[in-house]
Amino acid sequence: MTVIDISPSVMQFLLAFIVVAPLLGAVAALLPAPPGLRGKNPDQAVLRHGVTVTGAVLIAAIVLATGFDHDQPATMQATTDISWIPALGVRIHLGIDGISLPLLLLTALLTFLCALYSYFKLPAGPSPKAFIALVLVLESGTLATFAVLDLLLFFLAFEMVLIPMYFLIARWGGDQRRAAAWKFILYTLLGSVVMLLGLLLIGLKSGTFDMVALATDNGRGLTTSVQVIAVLAIGVGLAVKTPMWPLHSWLPDAHTAAPTVGSVLLAGVLLKMGTYGFVRILLPIAPDGMRTFAPYLAAFAVVGIVYGSLACLALARNGARGDLKRLIAYSSVGHMGFVLLGIATMTPTGVNGALFANIAHGLITGLLFFLVGAIKDRYGTADLDTLAGATGAALYGRAPRLGALLAFAAVASLGLPGLAGFWGEMLTLFGAYSPAEGLSRPAFRTFMAIGAFGTLLTAAYMLIVVRRVCMGEHTPHSQLSPDDRTPRPADDPGRPTAAGSPPQLADIQTYEAAAWTPLAALTVLAGLWPAILLGLTDPAVQKLLAGGKS
Repeated sequence: MTVIDISPSVMQFLLAFIVVAPLLGAVAALLPAPPGLRGKNPDQAVLRHGVTVTGAVLIAAIVLATGFDHDQPATMQATTDISWIPALGVRIHLGIDGISLPLLLLTALLTFLCALYSYFKLPAGPSPKAFIALVLVLESGTLATFAVLDLLLFFLAFEMVLIPMYFLIARWGGDQRRAAAWKFILYTLLGSVVMLLGLLLIGLKSGTFDMVALATDNGRGLTTSVQVIAVLAIGVGLAVKTPMWPLHSWLPDAHTAAPTVGSVLLAGVLLKMGTYGFVRILLPIAPDGMRTFAPYLAAFAVVGIVYGSLACLALARNGARGDLKRLIAYSSVGHMGFVLLGIATMTPTGVNGALFANIAHGLITGLLFFLVGAIKDRYGTADLDTLAGATGAALYGRAPRLGALLAFAAVASLGLPGLAGFWGEMLTLFGAYSPAEGLSRPAFRTFMAIGAFGTLLTAAYMLIVVRRVCMGEHTPHSQLSPDDRTPRPADDPGRPTAAGSPPQLADIQTYEAAAWTPLAALTVLAGLWPAILLGLTDPAVQKLLAGGKS
């Protein structure tokens, strides 16, 4: 069943356009704007260009989704297969199925919302032209990662996002941005070198780099020892990007230093590339190797869940001087631990839970970073102790809509039933209760219990954050001095008031509502109607785990 009947050739064009258009848009962003599109100044023109290109890619992705045959989500659709480097057998092979389509849509949506937000709230830094060009290159690389079906092409797309993110952090970030950017690039590059060796090993031993052919073969052309080495090498590279404990230490620094849109894209999109690689490459291509390492992957995953939650609790306590952005970054370590645990079960239930948690994390954590960025803009800091002050930041009283949305995102992140965060964690734990044949049930049930304990810790630190940031006493407007009642400038969302008075804050602005509402709405939709995602992923996962057999 398709929503709109679209011919295969148009579907091919749409997928190719989605991958290539941001790259062409990045080149165009660096060129002078045509006379009729310059607007009031060159900066406005290039920011409008970013919104236009990312908007066109989002529209193309939505049209592609409406033309997708939802009755056959396990079949690769909109495929293009062209020989590129015949000597190495490398092909430009593109296609989407029920696993990659949601990630493609998530990437297109988040990048458009970031471009829209940046049009009104550009982070301080060098040329807006360079900023928009880097965001578009980042989008192209991420979309290509989810669309390519050749191992070497996957590696190139996987690496394509590193340089743009490095410069977004190093040039437009906050304090300690250069050190954080260097840490990010060094960790990910070192992991990628090891991953390339594993990809080459698979391609050379099997005689092909085609991911569809390799998945159909289901490891039968590779010896167990080759699979074990390949999973170890590729898994390290993917685990760094995910990130998996203990390879996570670059993430909190990168998030703390990155501009708001950089944090949104890093958490919402880039982390998904690592977990996608586990599902798309290692599970179907090297199942014996994955079975060998699955218990260790699950163990690292649950340690990450508990470690991330304990780190958040330490940052949230009174007097810790914890940075709210850093806290959300550590929460990502815990949430991605659930994704890795689901993958480690090697069951349809667990892997579906992992893919659902991937999308939920992108929506919820993307929204959280938008909100924390807005709070930092208003208060001038993201330090929890400074925000809480003597009586609490009292967002409910000073900016009620902003406070309510932050509370909504927090309870979504802790896995409240009825919101998107619930289903991924629940399915992951169900998968761990009954792992795949050959995996130790007692071990995985222990991992399930530890993961369930992690959900309680998550609820604890999120509720502490809401209490400290949103609740507290609020000085009524009538009790403020005349100077404190002076309306703020339109470009100043929050300003300090007289000594002893709370800062007067702007509530959610129109452009902020436009950027945040889709994420909140989709969080509710996915929570109330999980079949919208599971209907796509489940048949594709079943086929993937069965070695290409439907």
